[in-house]
Amino acid sequence: MKIVIDNKPCVCEPGEYLMDIAARNGIYIPSLCHHDGLPGQACCRVCIVEIEIGGKRNLVTACVYPVEQELTVFTNNEYVERQRRMVLELLRSKAPQSAEVTRLCEQYSVPQSDRLEKEKDGKCILCGLCVNACRSLGTGAIGTAGRGVDKVVTTPYDEPSLACVGCASCAAVCPTGCIEVAESENQRTIWNKTFPLVACTSCGAVIGTLMELWRAAQKAGADEPAELCVTCRKKAITDVMAATYGR
Repeated sequence: MKIVIDNKPCVCEPGEYLMDIAARNGIYIPSLCHHDGLPGQACCRVCIVEIEIGGKRNLVTACVYPVEQELTVFTNNEYVERQRRMVLELLRSKAPQSAEVTRLCEQYSVPQSDRLEKEKDGKCILCGLCVNACRSLGTGAIGTAGRGVDKVVTTPYDEPSLACVGCASCAAVCPTGCIEVAESENQRTIWNKTFPLVACTSCGAVIGTLMELWRAAQKAGADEPAELCVTCRKKAITDVMAATYGR
């Protein structure tokens, strides 16, 4: 099936999301909440685009819009950029301390305005990526609490979570740098909880926290947590294969 994005013909399969089609064809659509490993967010609305089908136009969210028929897409016309600026202005009021939100506001020339009250120390846009990342790993150590303007991402009762293993996956997927991680040579602190770090016995690189490695070992049915990093494990397997079958 063929569609047209910003005057560029693109081939796609029925059901593919617009965001993926555009990315494959080198067409940039901004987003904050989109992550390849955690699809289906559609929270930030920064990736809105305009589509035209049968002469009718409509705004859609590119990251979750499945293409089922031939259409024309406009990712950066005047109407789309005006709507995107409005979305970014709202996000900036929620997360004025986020470098990424600020960068996008500058990219799209979002004017400074006092009509929206800004959260003084805000960085979180409540995209849910961190919560979904934690849940996908089977941990569920964090979630949302409160409603409306008081809604936040936190641990149960704002206490250190017994379920948290300190993997910092939540911080890795956070688009605004909201989740703080303090790390030294031997320990990592996240969500008000400190975890000892484990280093690779071969190269010395940090593999993860002790709790994280024990959890991974249990899920894999192993008796002991990993002692080698991914690179050194691959090298060890290669050395075994070479010794077994010859070089």
